[in-house]
Amino acid sequence: MRSKKDNIAEYILYLWQMEDYLRAFPQHADATPELHELNEMLHREGIVESGHLQLAQNALSELEELHSQLLDEEASYRAAIIRLQPSLALLKAKTNRPTMSDIEASLVLLYQIMLLKLQKRGISTETAAVQTQVTQVLQYLSRTYYDNKTTV
Repeated sequence: MRSKKDNIAEYILYLWQMEDYLRAFPQHADATPELHELNEMLHREGIVESGHLQLAQNALSELEELHSQLLDEEASYRAAIIRLQPSLALLKAKTNRPTMSDIEASLVLLYQIMLLKLQKRGISTETAAVQTQVTQVLQYLSRTYYDNKTTV
């Protein structure tokens, strides 16, 4: 399984992808020990049809906590988030979840783009520009998370 410590944003996206995979192909749930374990978690947590594993929710909470801390402490980080606000607000409106956190909205954007690419569908120039900004923010968050975990 991907390591949360090494890249927490990728870890969350990976868990979301595995959740979708197991829902789409339940017959492959025992293909590997990892898939078997994740499938058991889906059943144990009662989210076979929809929802996210507690592992993913906990990682998202940790990332959101770091995000809040950086908003208070780093002007350059705060400026990057402010630049993203119009795009994130539009995404939240499109998903009918206006109270979704900025970090979750950022991850949802990247996940949706990944799904479009798997379907061999393109994205607009504007979406690609937002993707670049979101990726930079999440890379910074993941790197900071890693640095905090390895220095403790």
